[in-house]
Amino acid sequence: MSYAFNGRRTAAAVLTAALLVPLAACGSDDSKKDSAGGSKKGASSAPQADLTVLAASSLTNVFKTAGAAYEKSHPGTKVKFSFAGSQELAAQVKQGAPADALVTADTKTMDGLKSDTGTPTVIARNRLVIATVEDNPKKVDELKDLADTKLKVVLAAPEVPVGRYSKKILDAQKIVVKPVSQEPNVRAVLGKVELGEADAGLVYKTDAATATDKVDAVEIPDAQNAIAQYPAATLKTSKNSEAAAAFVAWLSTPEAQKILQDAGFQQP
Repeated sequence: MSYAFNGRRTAAAVLTAALLVPLAACGSDDSKKDSAGGSKKGASSAPQADLTVLAASSLTNVFKTAGAAYEKSHPGTKVKFSFAGSQELAAQVKQGAPADALVTADTKTMDGLKSDTGTPTVIARNRLVIATVEDNPKKVDELKDLADTKLKVVLAAPEVPVGRYSKKILDAQKIVVKPVSQEPNVRAVLGKVELGEADAGLVYKTDAATATDKVDAVEIPDAQNAIAQYPAATLKTSKNSEAAAAFVAWLSTPEAQKILQDAGFQQP
């Protein structure tokens, strides 16, 4: 009787072990799949998502580079940018445009959206320069030259961040400029100069750097210049809040900062 009982116990143990082996193997496969990026979070800790980021026009070139770098280091995530003047972006947010994050070219615009965004973080700074037609045929050397009525000067509209910065530095120097047009964003100002429709215009240093084959940049002394700040924040209406927060946080990492600084932006 004792022998038969022990035999039954041994058989049961063998059967149990046999059943557990494939279960353990399955668990091992799942673990390997997750570590290889098979889970929703992929190779990084940030969740995968298709993100839409509203960004200031002056970030057009650099953010295309940054977006590609982010997608490479975050497999499964796609970043789509919508570029416009900061005031246009603010209007889109107020109208409920579907997006996940916002980056403006000034803190004033971002501050006006406190009820719509998470806590913003300044990710970069910028400065203004005078963009002139290539080779600067009108010999524009300093801010006061823009007051020449024979000069065709184009500025951004005063409600646009770069327009406010332009007004600020011109007013500080008591320089009166009568622009031939006021544009909705900095890229439109640059475009007018590139096409020869204006002799000069005030733009960000980084924008002038994207068109060195078509425009010249006249530096403005620090004492007469303005510093533009670029805050980034998640949008409260985002359907990908965790992924959006991960992207905004990434903009302050060494990898993103190098991309921004290589494009001429200054450290935040």
